[in-house]
Amino acid sequence: MSASLERELSALLAESVDAAAVRAASAFDRVAGGASRAIVLFGGGGLGRRTVKGLRSLGVEPVAFADNNRAAWGSRIDGVEVLSPDEAAKRHGHDAVFVVTIWRAGGTHRFDRTEAQLKGLGCVRVVPAVVLFWKHPSVFLDYYCLGLPQHVLAQRDAVLGTFHDLADERSRQEYVAQIRWRLQADFGGLPSPVAEEQYFPDDLFSLADAETFVDCGAFDGDSIDAFVKRQGACFRQIVALEPDPINFAKMADRVAAYAPEVRGKIRLEKLGAADFDGPLRFDGDGSLSSAANPEGSLEIQCVRLDELLVGTTPTYLKMDIEGAEPDALRGVAATIREHAPVLAISAYHKQDHLWRIPEQLRELRADYRLYLRPHNEECWDTVCYAVPAARDPR
Repeated sequence: MSASLERELSALLAESVDAAAVRAASAFDRVAGGASRAIVLFGGGGLGRRTVKGLRSLGVEPVAFADNNRAAWGSRIDGVEVLSPDEAAKRHGHDAVFVVTIWRAGGTHRFDRTEAQLKGLGCVRVVPAVVLFWKHPSVFLDYYCLGLPQHVLAQRDAVLGTFHDLADERSRQEYVAQIRWRLQADFGGLPSPVAEEQYFPDDLFSLADAETFVDCGAFDGDSIDAFVKRQGACFRQIVALEPDPINFAKMADRVAAYAPEVRGKIRLEKLGAADFDGPLRFDGDGSLSSAANPEGSLEIQCVRLDELLVGTTPTYLKMDIEGAEPDALRGVAATIREHAPVLAISAYHKQDHLWRIPEQLRELRADYRLYLRPHNEECWDTVCYAVPAARDPR
């Protein structure tokens, strides 16, 4: 199977950078049949509102939102009328392009199902939002791991290298599907999430009674809670970093409710993991997407984990820090080289993190076995696990 996957990946990467650039720039107009066709946005959430703002900056006004949420029908979102799918199809199904602006973590949405719904209602032209974004990259991209396909092809050697570094067929299948998605917006080819619990996949490693768990991007303590539910008080220590003050307060409240023998072994730090020690501008609103931003309203303190963890021997290190993972890994490089903890590193916040983060982990320790697992639909919550041979049950 790996040989056929490698051939498929090589074929995907055979397209020239220039050809991919032309293809991406023209993809939306090929569906629309003309640059002036009306646009209906399907999905009135955060991505829908972001798309409205971007279109208006281009002088384009969407004719409507369509949404499956009955409570929104007849209302307006940022001044744009919200229609039921049936009504939107009745009014605009033959004339407009329906741009699906649903792509989010924490949901069960898949583009292919929405496309089938709309085409079943008689909508002729249906595209995912990324195809529109390819047409106007300076307005819309990069956005999380959505980016231009030619940028993937410009890094083909690194893309191929990471394929060979992955330790099992399941990881390689996921990897090729995600590369194809980045190149061709093939949502239907993406596997569904794995059944194993995020950050604690029992098929890859088991937790030990003397675990020291370092949680970077601890949010409101949800990963701490998952760990404690598994281990009870059977662990050495938890060190949790969360710079967002709202999330930190929620985490502290959660930890305070634990039994004394548990909470006494948990160290909470209102810090961000980085490759420097010092302040950083930050957007923190108590959400899952709190992140560094040069124009952010908050100033947080960052720290190199190599400095913070002096005197500590971490055995399991998790990072979900909104795209800052490569920087934070540089700040913990010495610790990883010395102690070889299990690593769970989010690899979906940027387009190239899918191959660059495994590459970075391989450079830190060549003896890690690298696995890729999706824990949410449509590439969200994709985690790269690095497991020392001594802890790999395979």
